[in-house]
Amino acid sequence: MPRYRVFAHRFAESCVGSDDSHKPYWRDVGTIDAYWEANMEMTKVTPELNLYDKDWPIWTYQEQLPPAKFVFDDGDRRGTAIDSLISGGCIISGATVKRSLLFSSVGVHSWARVEDSVILPGAIIGRRAVIKRCIIDKYCRIPEGMAIGVNPEEDRKRFHVSPKGITLVTAEMLGQGAASRS
Repeated sequence: MPRYRVFAHRFAESCVGSDDSHKPYWRDVGTIDAYWEANMEMTKVTPELNLYDKDWPIWTYQEQLPPAKFVFDDGDRRGTAIDSLISGGCIISGATVKRSLLFSSVGVHSWARVEDSVILPGAIIGRRAVIKRCIIDKYCRIPEGMAIGVNPEEDRKRFHVSPKGITLVTAEMLGQGAASRS
């Protein structure tokens, strides 16, 4: 007697593209470097997987959150994101985000810089923090002024640095215990 319903999907039918160049899309994200690269690919002007392609929709659950918000437009503090994907519930408060992907409910505080990074849900980047070529795990709280991804030798003392130089940061590595919503 079967216990589970199992479905298969033919890889050849996983084609993306709106012209005759339809080709299968697949990314193995089993390593830190591969996960980072797959996410960074999404920040390109024309990524292979177009999230805006109505002919190839992605059906998933998404919590209903307010839209992303960008605040402050002062000379030394401006909330901006360039070549980035910013999810609902995020607040970029007087900070700069470049070539990065921010999952839902991320906060980036004044004078912080996030570049070439993947920030998972609920993470908070403190004032004047610098984050480069990183994956920041969910609900991490990056302290004010902390620099990660700038000095690989220093990062290796505290965090995991991949073979290609991507720095992974978890709440435990920051001394914040297991990641939680608190």
